[in-house]
Amino acid sequence: MNKQQLFAGLKVVELAGVLAGPAVGMFFAELGATVYKVENPSNNGDITRSWRLETESENWQSGYYSSVNYNKKIIWADLKKVNDLEIIMGYIATADVVISNFKPSSARKMGLDSATLRNKFPKLIYAQISGYGIADETPAFDVVLQAEAGFMFINGEADGLPLKMPIALIDILAAHQLKEALLIALWQRSKTGLGATAHISLYNAALSALANQATNYLMGNEIPQRMGSLHPNIAPYGETFYTKDSKAIVLAVGNDKQFSALCSCLSIDQVADLDLFKNNALRVQNRLKLSEFLAAAFLKFDSEILIKALKKNAVPCGTISSMDEVLNTDSAQKLILTEKLNDGQITKRMATAVFDIY
Repeated sequence: MNKQQLFAGLKVVELAGVLAGPAVGMFFAELGATVYKVENPSNNGDITRSWRLETESENWQSGYYSSVNYNKKIIWADLKKVNDLEIIMGYIATADVVISNFKPSSARKMGLDSATLRNKFPKLIYAQISGYGIADETPAFDVVLQAEAGFMFINGEADGLPLKMPIALIDILAAHQLKEALLIALWQRSKTGLGATAHISLYNAALSALANQATNYLMGNEIPQRMGSLHPNIAPYGETFYTKDSKAIVLAVGNDKQFSALCSCLSIDQVADLDLFKNNALRVQNRLKLSEFLAAAFLKFDSEILIKALKKNAVPCGTISSMDEVLNTDSAQKLILTEKLNDGQITKRMATAVFDIY
């Protein structure tokens, strides 16, 4: 099965900018759909076109924009102009999916809201992204959502400031939620012949991803605190140690067998036998003392030799790698999508539809 042709023949009109909406559009573009991205020439299009690094030329398409706008057909249109709006309506008339992050009131003024378009085109699937809900038009920004949904409160070192994730995590989470909703809507349409409206708010997407941290509060009435990379329920999990050659290795030891193997690889079998560390609950309780033993042991080994030994003995671990180290691996190279623009610029980004299907 050719994954790149899964949605061949599907037509998507993208009335969205920045990250969440375009990420959904790119998902379909990667899988063979024809995606028309509508951009307004009066304000130079998607604002992320101008979000360039200092090292990027002013004549270049920014890396940020490039990250989620692969293999799309760009349609320049000012939707406040009657002629331009009619042109876009022509595209929508034959579209399967419309992706929008317009404020509902703005969409209604242009006749591009879900109710209006689905009344005209009953088979259309309308995908709507909001910040805080379909009836709330408060502007939404990722860092604010990370703060309001609890992510920043629990992210950072125990004695440090709250931190956001260095990617627009909430936008990415919302995009994944909307992709799922659209796949369900397409499946439903295949049975009923009717379209649907799929909506996700950034806020709900954020809350749904709190996972075990939310459950620790809901069931244990414990408010999660900043712990750096540490795990509140497992130890040593998230602890980072430096080797003789100054490489950082992070551990994800989840059970007693793995802990015993870790100590064996570090030649500190006696530590595994101490009553302080007999089981995970005790290791969590005494993780600071445990870290002292482990830190001293790690410093006696070169990273390459130790990593090989740990992996050979099924101890979950990994080196902390920089972006150049990550993207120069064979695995990463296979996921890079390259596109040459009309002006000759070569753009690159990571694939987002990275599943295998047979």
